[in-house]
Amino acid sequence: MSAPPVTSPTRSRDASSGTEHYLGLMSGTSLDGVDAVLAALHPQGGMQVIDHAFAPFEPALRNELLALNTPGDNELHRAALAANGVARAYAELARTLQQRHPQLSIRAIGAHGQTVRHRPGEFDGSGYTWQLLNAALLAELSGIGVVSDLRSRDVAAGGQGAPLVPAFHQAVFAGRCEAVLNVGGISNVSLLSVEPGATPRGFDCGPGNCLLDHWIHRHHGLPYDADGAWAGQGQVLPALLASMLGDPFFRLPPPRSTGRDLFNPVWLQAHLNTLGSPARPVDVQATLLELTALSIAEALLRHGGPGGRLAVCGGGALNGRLMRALGQALPAWSIQASDALGLPAMQVEAAAFAWLAMRHVERLAGNLPAVTGASGPRILGAWHPA
Repeated sequence: MSAPPVTSPTRSRDASSGTEHYLGLMSGTSLDGVDAVLAALHPQGGMQVIDHAFAPFEPALRNELLALNTPGDNELHRAALAANGVARAYAELARTLQQRHPQLSIRAIGAHGQTVRHRPGEFDGSGYTWQLLNAALLAELSGIGVVSDLRSRDVAAGGQGAPLVPAFHQAVFAGRCEAVLNVGGISNVSLLSVEPGATPRGFDCGPGNCLLDHWIHRHHGLPYDADGAWAGQGQVLPALLASMLGDPFFRLPPPRSTGRDLFNPVWLQAHLNTLGSPARPVDVQATLLELTALSIAEALLRHGGPGGRLAVCGGGALNGRLMRALGQALPAWSIQASDALGLPAMQVEAAAFAWLAMRHVERLAGNLPAVTGASGPRILGAWHPA
Protein backbone atom coordinates (compact mmCIF):
# COMPACT_ATOMS: atom_id res chain seq x y z
CA MET A 1 0.00 0.00 0.00
CA SER A 2 1.07 3.59 -0.54
CA ALA A 3 1.99 5.79 2.38
CA PRO A 4 -0.96 7.44 4.14
CA PRO A 5 -0.01 10.74 5.76
CA VAL A 6 -0.89 9.52 9.25
CA THR A 7 1.81 6.84 9.20
CA SER A 8 4.53 8.95 7.61
CA PRO A 9 7.61 9.78 9.67
CA THR A 10 8.01 13.25 11.14
CA ARG A 11 8.40 15.69 8.29
CA SER A 12 11.86 17.14 7.96
CA ARG A 13 11.00 19.78 5.38
CA ASP A 14 13.01 22.98 5.66
CA ALA A 15 10.16 25.50 5.92
CA SER A 16 12.13 28.13 4.07
CA SER A 17 13.22 26.02 1.12
CA GLY A 18 10.81 23.08 0.86
CA THR A 19 13.79 20.69 0.91
CA GLU A 20 13.78 17.36 2.74
CA HIS A 21 16.43 14.70 3.29
CA TYR A 22 16.20 11.24 1.78
CA LEU A 23 18.42 8.19 1.83
CA GLY A 24 18.89 6.09 -1.31
CA LEU A 25 20.14 2.49 -1.03
CA MET A 26 21.12 0.59 -4.15
CA SER A 27 22.58 -2.82 -4.88
CA GLY A 28 22.67 -3.64 -8.57
CA THR A 29 23.14 -6.62 -10.84
CA SER A 30 26.91 -6.36 -10.45
CA LEU A 31 26.43 -7.75 -6.91
CA ASP A 32 29.48 -5.87 -5.66
CA GLY A 33 27.73 -4.40 -2.64
CA VAL A 34 25.55 -1.52 -1.47
CA ASP A 35 25.81 2.18 -2.22
CA ALA A 36 24.07 4.66 0.07
CA VAL A 37 23.48 8.32 -0.71
CA LEU A 38 22.10 10.94 1.67
CA ALA A 39 20.56 13.74 -0.39
CA ALA A 40 18.61 16.94 0.08
CA LEU A 41 15.74 17.00 -2.42
CA HIS A 42 12.99 19.40 -3.38
CA PRO A 43 9.78 18.15 -5.02
CA GLN A 44 9.97 20.86 -7.68
CA GLY A 45 13.58 20.05 -8.58
CA GLY A 46 17.02 20.50 -7.14
CA MET A 47 19.25 17.99 -5.40
CA GLN A 48 22.32 18.14 -3.23
CA VAL A 49 24.21 14.98 -2.31
CA ILE A 50 25.33 15.36 1.28
CA ASP A 51 27.19 12.10 1.78
CA HIS A 52 27.89 8.70 0.24
CA ALA A 53 28.94 5.35 1.69
CA PHE A 54 29.64 1.94 0.20
CA ALA A 55 30.06 -1.52 1.69
CA PRO A 56 30.68 -4.80 -0.14
CA PHE A 57 28.37 -7.73 0.44
CA GLU A 58 29.67 -10.42 2.74
CA PRO A 59 30.93 -13.25 0.48
CA ALA A 60 28.36 -15.76 1.73
CA LEU A 61 25.48 -13.36 1.06
CA ARG A 62 26.84 -12.40 -2.34
CA ASN A 63 27.20 -16.06 -3.33
CA GLU A 64 23.65 -16.83 -2.20
CA LEU A 65 22.21 -13.84 -4.08
CA LEU A 66 24.04 -14.94 -7.19
CA ALA A 67 22.79 -18.52 -6.79
CA LEU A 68 19.21 -17.29 -6.38
CA ASN A 69 19.33 -15.82 -9.89
CA THR A 70 18.76 -19.36 -11.19
CA PRO A 71 16.29 -22.05 -10.06
CA GLY A 72 17.41 -24.21 -7.16
CA ASP A 73 16.30 -26.20 -4.14
CA ASN A 74 14.40 -24.67 -1.22
CA GLU A 75 14.26 -21.29 -2.92
CA LEU A 76 11.50 -19.72 -0.83
CA HIS A 77 13.31 -20.28 2.46
CA ARG A 78 16.70 -19.27 1.05
CA ALA A 79 15.26 -16.16 -0.57
CA ALA A 80 13.60 -15.09 2.68
CA LEU A 81 16.88 -15.44 4.58
CA ALA A 82 18.75 -13.58 1.84
CA ALA A 83 16.17 -10.78 1.95
CA ASN A 84 16.89 -10.45 5.66
CA GLY A 85 20.60 -10.33 4.90
CA VAL A 86 20.10 -7.58 2.33
CA ALA A 87 18.02 -5.60 4.85
CA ARG A 88 20.77 -5.86 7.46
CA ALA A 89 23.44 -4.78 4.96
CA TYR A 90 21.28 -1.81 3.96
CA ALA A 91 20.56 -0.91 7.60
CA GLU A 92 24.25 -0.89 8.45
CA LEU A 93 24.97 1.69 5.76
CA ALA A 94 21.92 3.73 6.74
CA ARG A 95 23.20 3.73 10.30
CA THR A 96 26.62 4.90 9.10
CA LEU A 97 25.13 7.95 7.40
CA GLN A 98 22.79 8.65 10.31
CA GLN A 99 25.75 8.67 12.67
CA ARG A 100 27.72 11.01 10.41
CA HIS A 101 24.81 13.47 10.24
CA PRO A 102 22.85 13.21 13.51
CA GLN A 103 21.45 16.72 13.07
CA LEU A 104 19.49 15.74 9.96
CA SER A 105 16.02 14.21 9.98
CA ILE A 106 15.61 11.72 7.15
CA ARG A 107 12.15 11.71 5.61
CA ALA A 108 12.35 8.26 4.02
CA ILE A 109 14.63 5.60 2.58
CA GLY A 110 14.35 4.59 -1.05
CA ALA A 111 15.61 1.00 -1.16
CA HIS A 112 16.04 -0.93 -4.39
CA GLY A 113 16.63 -4.46 -3.08
CA GLN A 114 18.56 -7.13 -4.95
CA THR A 115 17.11 -8.28 -8.25
CA VAL A 116 17.02 -12.07 -8.56
CA ARG A 117 14.38 -12.34 -11.32
CA HIS A 118 13.31 -9.85 -13.96
CA ARG A 119 10.71 -11.21 -16.35
CA PRO A 120 8.27 -8.43 -17.22
CA GLY A 121 5.69 -9.44 -19.77
CA GLU A 122 7.19 -12.92 -20.15
CA PHE A 123 3.72 -14.41 -19.94
CA ASP A 124 0.53 -12.75 -21.04
CA GLY A 125 -0.59 -10.65 -18.09
CA SER A 126 1.71 -12.35 -15.60
CA GLY A 127 5.10 -10.71 -15.93
CA TYR A 128 6.98 -9.94 -12.74
CA THR A 129 10.16 -8.54 -11.28
CA TRP A 130 11.56 -9.57 -7.89
CA GLN A 131 13.96 -7.54 -5.76
CA LEU A 132 14.92 -9.32 -2.54
CA LEU A 133 14.62 -7.09 0.53
CA ASN A 134 12.82 -7.38 3.85
CA ALA A 135 11.76 -3.73 3.87
CA ALA A 136 9.86 -4.12 7.15
CA LEU A 137 13.08 -5.28 8.81
CA LEU A 138 14.99 -2.37 7.27
CA ALA A 139 12.42 0.08 8.68
CA GLU A 140 12.68 -1.62 12.07
CA LEU A 141 16.48 -1.54 12.15
CA SER A 142 16.89 2.00 10.79
CA GLY A 143 13.97 3.72 12.45
CA ILE A 144 13.12 5.34 9.10
CA GLY A 145 10.16 4.69 6.82
CA VAL A 146 11.10 2.72 3.72
CA VAL A 147 9.85 2.94 0.12
CA SER A 148 10.69 -0.35 -1.59
CA ASP A 149 9.50 -2.66 -4.40
CA LEU A 150 9.75 0.27 -6.78
CA ARG A 151 9.43 -1.67 -10.03
CA SER A 152 6.36 -3.86 -9.50
CA ARG A 153 3.67 -1.21 -10.01
CA ASP A 154 5.05 -0.31 -13.41
CA VAL A 155 5.05 -4.01 -14.39
CA ALA A 156 1.48 -4.31 -13.11
CA ALA A 157 0.58 -1.46 -15.48
CA GLY A 158 2.04 -3.40 -18.42
CA GLY A 159 5.52 -1.89 -18.29
CA GLN A 160 9.01 -3.32 -18.16
CA GLY A 161 9.64 -1.96 -14.66
CA ALA A 162 12.98 -0.73 -15.99
CA PRO A 163 14.83 1.41 -16.49
CA LEU A 164 13.46 3.75 -13.83
CA VAL A 165 16.34 6.22 -13.83
CA PRO A 166 15.70 8.26 -17.03
CA ALA A 167 13.33 10.65 -15.23
CA PHE A 168 15.98 11.24 -12.56
CA HIS A 169 18.68 11.68 -15.18
CA GLN A 170 16.49 14.25 -16.92
CA ALA A 171 15.98 16.13 -13.66
CA VAL A 172 19.68 16.20 -12.79
CA PHE A 173 21.59 16.26 -16.09
CA ALA A 174 19.28 17.86 -18.69
CA GLY A 175 21.01 20.65 -20.60
CA ARG A 176 24.48 19.39 -19.70
CA CYS A 177 24.50 16.22 -21.80
CA GLU A 178 22.35 14.48 -24.35
CA ALA A 179 22.57 10.98 -22.89
CA VAL A 180 23.43 9.21 -19.65
CA LEU A 181 24.85 5.69 -19.69
CA ASN A 182 24.82 3.49 -16.61
CA VAL A 183 27.14 0.48 -16.77
CA GLY A 184 26.41 -1.79 -13.84
CA GLY A 185 25.84 -5.51 -14.20
CA ILE A 186 23.51 -4.55 -17.06
CA SER A 187 23.93 -1.38 -19.13
CA ASN A 188 21.14 1.10 -19.72
CA VAL A 189 20.97 4.47 -21.43
CA SER A 190 18.80 7.55 -20.92
CA LEU A 191 18.25 9.89 -23.87
CA LEU A 192 17.57 13.33 -22.46
CA SER A 193 15.36 16.02 -23.93
CA VAL A 194 16.40 19.64 -24.33
CA GLU A 195 12.78 20.75 -24.67
CA PRO A 196 11.23 21.95 -21.37
CA GLY A 197 8.71 19.44 -20.10
CA ALA A 198 9.52 16.88 -22.79
CA THR A 199 9.86 13.23 -21.85
CA PRO A 200 13.27 11.53 -21.95
CA ARG A 201 13.65 8.06 -23.40
CA GLY A 202 15.59 5.10 -22.08
CA PHE A 203 16.16 1.36 -22.33
CA ASP A 204 18.52 -1.45 -21.38
CA CYS A 205 21.36 -2.03 -23.83
CA GLY A 206 22.56 -5.48 -22.72
CA PRO A 207 25.30 -6.87 -20.48
CA GLY A 208 27.45 -4.35 -18.70
CA ASN A 209 29.85 -5.84 -16.16
CA CYS A 210 28.00 -9.05 -15.26
CA LEU A 211 29.72 -11.38 -17.76
CA LEU A 212 33.10 -9.65 -17.41
CA ASP A 213 32.94 -10.07 -13.63
CA HIS A 214 31.85 -13.70 -13.91
CA TRP A 215 34.66 -14.61 -16.28
CA ILE A 216 37.51 -13.06 -14.30
CA HIS A 217 36.15 -14.51 -11.07
CA ARG A 218 36.00 -17.95 -12.66
CA HIS A 219 39.60 -17.82 -13.88
CA HIS A 220 41.37 -15.59 -11.36
CA GLY A 221 39.09 -15.44 -8.34
CA LEU A 222 38.83 -11.66 -8.61
CA PRO A 223 35.55 -9.74 -8.22
CA TYR A 224 36.17 -7.57 -11.29
CA ASP A 225 38.73 -6.75 -13.98
CA ALA A 226 40.28 -3.59 -12.57
CA ASP A 227 40.55 -0.95 -15.31
CA GLY A 228 40.04 -3.72 -17.89
CA ALA A 229 43.68 -4.74 -17.47
CA TRP A 230 43.14 -8.45 -18.11
CA ALA A 231 40.87 -7.79 -21.10
CA GLY A 232 43.62 -5.58 -22.50
CA GLN A 233 45.98 -8.55 -22.66
CA GLY A 234 43.69 -10.53 -24.97
CA GLN A 235 42.49 -10.42 -28.54
CA VAL A 236 38.87 -10.09 -29.62
CA LEU A 237 37.47 -13.31 -31.09
CA PRO A 238 35.35 -12.22 -34.11
CA ALA A 239 33.33 -15.45 -34.32
CA LEU A 240 32.43 -15.36 -30.64
CA LEU A 241 31.56 -11.68 -30.80
CA ALA A 242 29.31 -12.20 -33.84
CA SER A 243 27.58 -15.12 -32.16
CA MET A 244 26.81 -13.12 -29.01
CA LEU A 245 25.70 -10.01 -30.90
CA GLY A 246 23.31 -12.24 -32.84
CA ASP A 247 21.12 -12.65 -29.77
CA PRO A 248 17.57 -11.48 -30.60
CA PHE A 249 17.54 -9.14 -27.59
CA PHE A 250 19.85 -6.70 -29.36
CA ARG A 251 17.32 -6.27 -32.18
CA LEU A 252 14.35 -5.54 -29.91
CA PRO A 253 13.00 -1.99 -30.09
CA PRO A 254 12.41 -0.02 -26.89
CA PRO A 255 10.81 -0.36 -24.45
CA ARG A 256 13.08 -3.21 -23.44
CA SER A 257 14.83 -4.40 -20.32
CA THR A 258 16.90 -7.41 -19.34
CA GLY A 259 18.97 -8.96 -16.56
CA ARG A 260 20.80 -12.07 -15.42
CA ASP A 261 17.79 -14.12 -16.49
CA LEU A 262 19.22 -13.80 -20.00
CA PHE A 263 22.85 -12.70 -19.78
CA ASN A 264 24.35 -15.30 -17.47
CA PRO A 265 27.06 -18.01 -17.49
CA VAL A 266 24.76 -20.48 -19.26
CA TRP A 267 24.19 -17.96 -22.06
CA LEU A 268 27.93 -17.36 -22.36
CA GLN A 269 28.76 -21.07 -22.42
CA ALA A 270 26.23 -21.67 -25.19
CA HIS A 271 28.07 -19.15 -27.37
CA LEU A 272 31.48 -20.55 -26.41
CA ASN A 273 30.22 -23.94 -27.56
CA THR A 274 29.80 -22.57 -31.09
CA LEU A 275 33.58 -22.17 -31.42
CA GLY A 276 35.50 -24.94 -33.14
CA SER A 277 38.13 -25.15 -30.39
CA PRO A 278 38.58 -23.90 -26.82
CA ALA A 279 39.41 -20.20 -26.60
CA ARG A 280 42.05 -18.65 -24.40
CA PRO A 281 40.29 -17.21 -21.32
CA VAL A 282 41.99 -13.84 -21.78
CA ASP A 283 40.65 -13.62 -25.32
CA VAL A 284 37.14 -14.34 -24.07
CA GLN A 285 37.53 -11.48 -21.59
CA ALA A 286 38.62 -9.14 -24.37
CA THR A 287 35.62 -10.22 -26.44
CA LEU A 288 33.20 -9.69 -23.57
CA LEU A 289 34.47 -6.16 -23.10
CA GLU A 290 33.97 -5.53 -26.81
CA LEU A 291 30.46 -6.99 -26.56
CA THR A 292 29.59 -4.51 -23.82
CA ALA A 293 31.00 -1.56 -25.77
CA LEU A 294 29.46 -2.48 -29.14
CA SER A 295 26.01 -3.35 -27.79
CA ILE A 296 25.90 0.04 -26.06
CA ALA A 297 27.17 1.86 -29.15
CA GLU A 298 24.75 0.13 -31.50
CA ALA A 299 21.78 0.90 -29.27
CA LEU A 300 22.82 4.53 -28.81
CA LEU A 301 23.40 5.12 -32.52
CA ARG A 302 20.15 3.43 -33.52
CA HIS A 303 17.92 5.14 -31.00
CA GLY A 304 19.82 8.20 -29.78
CA GLY A 305 21.29 9.92 -32.82
CA PRO A 306 24.74 10.31 -34.33
CA GLY A 307 26.50 12.29 -31.60
CA GLY A 308 26.43 14.47 -28.52
CA ARG A 309 27.62 14.46 -24.93
CA LEU A 310 27.47 11.16 -23.06
CA ALA A 311 27.83 10.99 -19.27
CA VAL A 312 28.79 7.56 -17.93
CA CYS A 313 28.01 6.30 -14.43
CA GLY A 314 28.17 3.01 -12.58
CA GLY A 315 31.19 0.76 -12.18
CA GLY A 316 31.87 0.74 -15.91
CA ALA A 317 32.88 4.40 -15.71
CA LEU A 318 35.92 3.27 -13.69
CA ASN A 319 37.02 0.81 -16.38
CA GLY A 320 39.47 2.80 -18.50
CA ARG A 321 39.66 0.19 -21.25
CA LEU A 322 35.88 0.05 -21.56
CA MET A 323 35.69 3.85 -21.71
CA ARG A 324 38.28 3.84 -24.51
CA ALA A 325 36.38 1.11 -26.37
CA LEU A 326 33.24 3.22 -26.12
CA GLY A 327 35.15 6.19 -27.50
CA GLN A 328 36.32 4.14 -30.48
CA ALA A 329 32.81 2.84 -31.16
CA LEU A 330 31.21 6.28 -30.74
CA PRO A 331 33.66 8.76 -32.31
CA ALA A 332 31.04 11.51 -32.66
CA TRP A 333 30.12 11.37 -28.99
CA SER A 334 32.00 13.26 -26.26
CA ILE A 335 32.26 10.71 -23.44
CA GLN A 336 33.08 11.45 -19.81
CA ALA A 337 32.26 10.11 -16.37
CA SER A 338 29.34 11.79 -14.63
CA ASP A 339 31.83 13.14 -12.07
CA ALA A 340 32.52 15.96 -14.53
CA LEU A 341 28.88 17.02 -14.18
CA GLY A 342 29.01 17.16 -10.40
CA LEU A 343 27.66 13.73 -9.48
CA PRO A 344 30.26 10.97 -9.06
CA ALA A 345 29.68 7.85 -11.11
CA MET A 346 29.21 5.58 -8.10
CA GLN A 347 26.58 7.83 -6.49
CA VAL A 348 24.14 8.24 -9.37
CA GLU A 349 21.96 5.15 -8.96
CA ALA A 350 21.63 5.40 -5.17
CA ALA A 351 20.74 9.08 -5.58
CA ALA A 352 18.09 8.05 -8.10
CA PHE A 353 16.39 5.82 -5.53
CA ALA A 354 16.43 8.61 -2.97
CA TRP A 355 14.68 10.70 -5.64
CA LEU A 356 12.15 7.93 -6.32
CA ALA A 357 11.39 7.76 -2.58
CA MET A 358 10.72 11.49 -2.64
CA ARG A 359 8.35 11.02 -5.60
CA HIS A 360 6.44 8.37 -3.65
CA VAL A 361 6.17 10.49 -0.51
CA GLU A 362 4.99 13.50 -2.51
CA ARG A 363 2.41 11.36 -4.37
CA LEU A 364 4.12 11.95 -7.71
CA ALA A 365 4.56 9.41 -10.50
CA GLY A 366 8.00 7.85 -10.68
CA ASN A 367 7.79 5.97 -13.97
CA LEU A 368 7.83 7.20 -17.54
CA PRO A 369 5.38 5.24 -19.72
CA ALA A 370 7.31 6.24 -22.86
CA VAL A 371 10.35 4.48 -21.37
CA THR A 372 8.86 1.39 -19.74
CA GLY A 373 5.77 0.83 -21.87
CA ALA A 374 3.39 1.09 -18.89
CA SER A 375 -0.17 2.13 -19.61
CA GLY A 376 0.26 5.37 -17.69
CA PRO A 377 2.14 7.25 -14.96
CA ARG A 378 2.16 5.47 -11.61
CA ILE A 379 3.25 6.25 -8.06
CA LEU A 380 5.92 3.62 -7.48
CA GLY A 381 6.81 1.63 -4.41
CA ALA A 382 5.34 0.19 -1.22
CA TRP A 383 5.51 2.08 2.06
CA HIS A 384 6.84 0.50 5.27
CA PRO A 385 6.51 2.94 8.19
CA ALA A 386 9.18 3.07 10.86
